[in-house]
Amino acid sequence: MKKVLDYINNNVLVKVASLNSVSVIVKIIAGFLTSKFIALFVGSEGMALVGNLRNFVGSVQSLSILGLYKGVVKYIAQFKDDAFQLSKTISTVFYMGFCSTLLMSILVYFKAEYINDLIFKDYNNYAYVIRIFSMALPFYALNMFAFSIMNGFAKYKYLIVFNIFGQILGAVITILLIWQEKIDGALIAVVIAESIIFLITLVGIANRKNFIPLIKVSNFSLNFAKKLGSYSGMALFSAIILPLVAILIRSYIIDNIGLEQAGFWEAMNRISKYYLLFVSTLLTMYILPRFSEIDNIKDFRKEVFSFYKTIIPIFALGLIVVYFLRGFIVSLVFTEEFRPVEDLFLWQLLGDFIKVLSIVIAYQFLAKRMFWHYIITEAFSVTTLYFTSKYFIDEFGLVGANMAHFATYVMYYAIILLIFYSSLFGVIPDKLEEE
Repeated sequence: MKKVLDYINNNVLVKVASLNSVSVIVKIIAGFLTSKFIALFVGSEGMALVGNLRNFVGSVQSLSILGLYKGVVKYIAQFKDDAFQLSKTISTVFYMGFCSTLLMSILVYFKAEYINDLIFKDYNNYAYVIRIFSMALPFYALNMFAFSIMNGFAKYKYLIVFNIFGQILGAVITILLIWQEKIDGALIAVVIAESIIFLITLVGIANRKNFIPLIKVSNFSLNFAKKLGSYSGMALFSAIILPLVAILIRSYIIDNIGLEQAGFWEAMNRISKYYLLFVSTLLTMYILPRFSEIDNIKDFRKEVFSFYKTIIPIFALGLIVVYFLRGFIVSLVFTEEFRPVEDLFLWQLLGDFIKVLSIVIAYQFLAKRMFWHYIITEAFSVTTLYFTSKYFIDEFGLVGANMAHFATYVMYYAIILLIFYSSLFGVIPDKLEEE
C-alpha cells in the first residue's frame, strides 16, 4: 500500500487524473440531469435540433477565440518564467481575441435569421436564440482566455474548482429553462451554458490579479501573432469541419431515416461525450502542456506509454462497464422512448477506445506545431467519417453511423502510428525536431 501511495504522490499524471475525476463526475451528473430533462420535456426530435445548435455554437465559439486556446497553453507553459515574453503572449492573445469575438458577435446577431434557416431548416424560427448567443459569446471568450492562462501555469486545482462550480450553476439554469420553456429553454441553455461559467471564473481571478498588468497594448506582437497562426489554423480547421460533418451526417439521417432516429444518434453522442470527459480534459490540462515542455523523443515516448499504462486500462474497464450497463444508462439518462440507443453502444465504445489511443499521440501535432501533419490527418478522418457514414447508414441503418465512427478511427490510428513509428519504437535521437 505504501508503494502505491508513494507512486501517486510522485506521479503528476496520477495527481491530475485524481483531481480531474471530481470535476468529471460533477460534469457527468450535470450532463445526465440535463439530458434527462431534455428527454422528458423535448423528446428525441428535440434532441436532434439541440444537437445541430450545439455543433453550430461550438464552431462559432472556436472562431471567436481564433482557436488559440491550445497555442496559448503551450507558450505560457514555455514562457512562464520570462515576464516580457509572457506579457507579449497574453497581450497578443487578448487583443486578437477581443477583435475576433466582437466581429463574430456582430455577425451572428445581424445574420440570425439566415443562420436559423441553415441550422433548423423549416422546423421552427429560433432566430432570437441565435441573438442571445451573440450577446453571450464575449463572456465565453473571456472565460477561455482566463482558463488558458491558468492551464499554461499548471494551475490545475483552480481550473478544476472553477469547472465544478461552473457546471453546477450551468446545470441548474439549464434544468430550470427546460422545465419552464421546453424546447426553447433547451436551445437557450445551449447558447449560454459555456458563458455562465465565466461568472465563477470572475470570482476566482478577482483575487488573482497578478496577470492582469501583463496585458498591454504596447506588448502586442505581430511576430508572435504569426507564431500563433499555425495553432489557430489547426484549431479553426477542426472547429469548422468537425461540426459541419456532424450536421451533414445528422441531416443525412433525418432525410433518409427520420428526425426521431437522428435524435437517437445525438443521444448516443451525448453519452459518449460524458464518459470521454475524463480523458479529454486530462489531455488538455496535462498532456498538452507536458508535450510542449518536452524537447526529446525519450521523454515524449515515456509520457505516451505512461498514459497508456496508467490511464488506458482504467478507461478500457470503464467502457466495458458502460457496455454492460447500457440498458440502465439509457433508462437513467433518457426515457423509454430512447431504447433503440442501446443498439448503438458497441460500435461507439469501440470507436471511442481507438480514438483515445490515437489522440494521445496526435497531441504532439499541436505541441510541436506540426501544421500540415495535423491538417492532412484531420481532413482524412472527417472525409472518411462522412463517406463511410453514408455507406454504412444505407447498408445497416442508424447503427451504420456508429460503425463508421469505429472504422474511421481504426484508419486514423494506423496513420498516427505510421507517422510516429520512429518516435515510439525506433532508435532515440537527441532532440525532437520542431516543424
